[in-house]
This record gives sequence, structure tokens and C-alpha cells, in this order.
Amino acid sequence: MKIAVIPIDNRPICYDIIKDILALDKSIELFMPEIEALGDLKKPADINKLFNFLQNLKDIDYLIVCLDTLAYGGLIPSRRSEDDLEDIKKRIFDFVKPAKEKCKNILGFSSIMRISNNNINEEEKPYWDRYGKMIFDWSYNYHKNKIKTNDKIPKEILDDYIKTRKRNFEINKLYLKLAQKNFFNTLIFSKDDCAQFGLNILEANSLSKIIKENNLSNVLIKTGADEIPLSLISRALTKDKKISINPVFIEENSINLISKYEDISIKNCVLAQISLSGLGINPKGDLTMLVNNFKDEQGDFVLGDKINSTDKKINFPKTPYFIADVNNANGADRELIKQIFKQKADNLYSFCAYNTSANTIGCSILIALVKFLALKNKTYNDSAFKKLMFIRFLDDWGYQSISRIDIQKTNEELSQKEEELNKNAKLISKFLNFNPKKINYSLPWKRSFEIRIEVQ
Repeated sequence: MKIAVIPIDNRPICYDIIKDILALDKSIELFMPEIEALGDLKKPADINKLFNFLQNLKDIDYLIVCLDTLAYGGLIPSRRSEDDLEDIKKRIFDFVKPAKEKCKNILGFSSIMRISNNNINEEEKPYWDRYGKMIFDWSYNYHKNKIKTNDKIPKEILDDYIKTRKRNFEINKLYLKLAQKNFFNTLIFSKDDCAQFGLNILEANSLSKIIKENNLSNVLIKTGADEIPLSLISRALTKDKKISINPVFIEENSINLISKYEDISIKNCVLAQISLSGLGINPKGDLTMLVNNFKDEQGDFVLGDKINSTDKKINFPKTPYFIADVNNANGADRELIKQIFKQKADNLYSFCAYNTSANTIGCSILIALVKFLALKNKTYNDSAFKKLMFIRFLDDWGYQSISRIDIQKTNEELSQKEEELNKNAKLISKFLNFNPKKINYSLPWKRSFEIRIEVQ
């Protein structure tokens, strides 16, 4: 199978991970633009290079494309870009014809612009560091309580914010017109970092109404962002296949609680991700999915206000299983890791504990699915799996839930944490029976939020 992917940007969790996961199956050929063509925290993607990449594709079975990358240069530029509506429309129309010539199966995804609930402008427009929380509160009250004014936000700033939202919303409606013409096999609108109320939720409701009115069964609205391309790859791999999952929640009485950065319960998040991936649900499923969910409230290693550790003794299945660890956002449950490392790795098909619940769940599903299919088809690459799991454990546990805390709080350099990372890497190596010759660590976006771990 030949799969082409135009990712969100060049972060390891958006670029490297796609290569690493699909390397588990020797029968899959992956095509992606060179990493230099994609955007980062400061600069948008090179649109011309992306179109050249598209023109050079041949006989592709599936094209999975982040539409924000083509329209604005990436997910983050979609919030910052000053580009005119008509210029963006032209880019999209320029993409349509060559894309359909190169591939008949196109799966696209576009974000519903998020509203971050803080004053951090690292990924937003410059005024967010002063007015971000105010804009979030105004948006929340505009939707929930019909309060349409806020005298604390300067008119020119609120006008600019609303203008950017309206432009992006018009582009999303344009994608719906393309969906009506059957351009997309599947089109996803992702709700990134959302609350229960806000302009983004109102936009999602408006898009949902258009979808229902036009009976667009191939268009879906999902909570999440970074995991959407992974879920669409799962969807491509499961086409015409009947594979089922048995989701098991560690905290059975807490499945209706809502995760941080999301607007749906953890139960519905799991069900939605399984459905998007083209998988069924069955108590006697091909794979058991262990969901390490939170008992009262999700913890968060970034905010640091609450950090959870499971107090349950986990019953690990004797049959193939995988783990989505969502007890905390942005890092693994340390007590869960201790229990995992006491087991044999033989039946483990994936582990993930990255960022939001939706991110973790979508990622863990794809890894497990690729391993399952590769073993079934006798195209499995075990060394690639061990390398991938080594990186996930070292990133999600060793870095995110341990070493990163000091970097974030005390501004320590990454180099000062390498000894600690290498010490935990040895524990992971022993568990996986995988011994890398060399490990390189870097912060590709010059911030602590994401690490690139290169293994030789």
C-alpha cells in the first residue's frame, strides 16, 4: 500500500511519529514532503514545495492531508496568518485538480480555530499575552450567556480576532462544498483545545447543521488535533476490514468525566476515536484497549496543579492489548509505568501518554493496529516496533512526566537532564529488550513542550 501524508507541521509528534509507526509494516510505502518544507513555531510551510511534492506523486492509494498546512502554512499559522480570504481560496482550488489526478482516495482534515484559555501567545497573535484569557472568557459568555460585549478588550483587537475567525470559518465551509462534490473520501473538522462553550463550539454547531442538511456522511467533527492524521491513516488501513477493539477503563465509575482541553467525556472520546479509525467495538475484540483514565479530575504535567498516579493494581491481559494513558494530560502516570515494567512486553501492542486525551488515544490505536495487521500479514518489523516504543516511553514518561518539569520550572538546559534521561532509558531498554547504540535529544522548537529523541 502506498500512503502519502502532508502533515500539520515538523514537530516530532506530527512528522517523525508517522514514519516510525508505519515502519512497523514492511508492506507500507510512505511518502511525505521533506521536513524542511513544513512549518514550525515561527515560520509557515513552504507552499510551493508542498505543491511540488504533490505533483511528483505516482500511483498513491491514499492521500492524507492537513488542509491547514496548504491553506495557511500549518496549524499555528492558521491562527496568526494575515493572508486574504481570496488568496487562501485560490490555494485550495489549485490543490484540488492535481490531488484528484494523483489519488482517488483523499482524506482531509481542518481545524476549527481554537480559543486558548490563557495569556500565553507562543502559538497565537501578539496581543494574546495580554488579552487571551479575556477573549476566551468573552467567547465563553457570548455562547453560554449571550453576553456580546467586553469593555476590557480594545475594539481593534476584538475586531481583528473576529475577522480571523470568520475567514477561517469561510474556508471550512468551502471544504464542505468540496465534500458535496465527493472530493474527499473523509473530511474531518477538529476541535482543538476546546471547552464546552465558545465561538469555536458555535462554529462546530453551524458546520454540523450544514453536514446534516446535505447528508454528508463522509464529514465528521471530532475533538482533537495532532492525532487526526494518525486516525485517518487507521481509517485507510481498516477499509473493507472488520477489526474490533475491547475498551477497558481502569476507573469504570469515572468514564463520564471530561478531560482537560476537551468538551466530551473520556468515554465518548474513546468511542469517537475508535469509530474514526474505522474499528468496531466488541468485548471479544481483536485487541484490548486499556484506558488509564482519571478518577476525579485529569492531572496535567504542564499546569502542575494536579498530578495523578493510579492506586489500582492493573490486570494486564494475556492476549494482545495496548494502553492509552490519560490519567494526566502531557505525560505518563508514573505508578502505571512501574506496573508496566514489571510485566513482559510480549503482548503489548502500543503505549501512549502524549498531550491531550484525544492525542493519546488516536496515537495508541494506530500503533496497535499497524502491529496487528503486520503480524497478520507477516510483514511485521519487530525492531521498528521496539524503537517506536522506546521513544514513546522515553518521551511520554522519561521526559514529559519527569525531566521536563525541571526544565519548565527552573529553566534548566536539556543537556543538564541527559544523565537522568539516559538512566530512565536503561529501564526502558531492559523492559523492551532493546539496546540503542546512541540516543540524541533536542528541542526542535526551542521550547520544553516537545522533544525530539533520535535513536540509532
